[in-house]
Amino acid sequence: MSGTSDDVTALLQAWAGGQAGAGDRLFDRVYSRLHRLAANRLSREDAPGELRTGDVMHEAYLRLAGQKRVTWRNRAHFFAVAARLIRRVLLDQVKFRRRRKRGDGTAHVPLEHAEPAGIEPDLDLVALGEALDDLAAVDPMAVRVVRLRYLAGLSLEETAEVLGVGRATVVRSWRFARAWLARRLAA
Repeated sequence: MSGTSDDVTALLQAWAGGQAGAGDRLFDRVYSRLHRLAANRLSREDAPGELRTGDVMHEAYLRLAGQKRVTWRNRAHFFAVAARLIRRVLLDQVKFRRRRKRGDGTAHVPLEHAEPAGIEPDLDLVALGEALDDLAAVDPMAVRVVRLRYLAGLSLEETAEVLGVGRATVVRSWRFARAWLARRLAA
C-alpha cells in the first residue's frame, strides 16, 4: 500500500467528514491492500469456484462505501472493518450455495467469524462459527483478537491499538483463542 498510515487516517477522517472526493482517494490508496486481503481469504475458504478475488473485493468495497454510521479512528480500524466485510461476503456466498444445494433450509450462522491460524483451510465454516460463538461466551476479547489478527492481518501492536488494550493482553488472548479453538475443533 502506498502512502503512510497518517495519510490513510487523514483520508478516512476527510471521507467521514463528507469531503468531496476523499472516499475515491482513500480507495485508490488502499485498493491493493484490500485486494490482497480478499485474495488471501478467498484462497482459504470453501468459496464457490466461480467467485473471483476481484468480485469479493468489489462487493466488500461497496459495503465499505455504504458505511454511514462508522467513525473511522485510524487505518487499523478501517482494515479491521474491511476484513470483516470481506469475510462476510465469502460467508454469504458459501451460505447461499448451501441453501441452494439443500433447499434453503439451513440454520442461520452469524457472519463475522474468523478462522484462526493453525486451523485447516477446509474446515467446515458452520463448525467454526459455532466454535467462535462458544468462545465468545467464554472470552469475547479472544474472539475480537482472532478477527483482527487473522482476518485483518493486523500486528499485535495494531490489534492492541484498535481494541484499546495493551500488547500483553492481545498476546494472552491470541494464545488462548488459538489453543481453545484447536481443542474445540479437534473434538
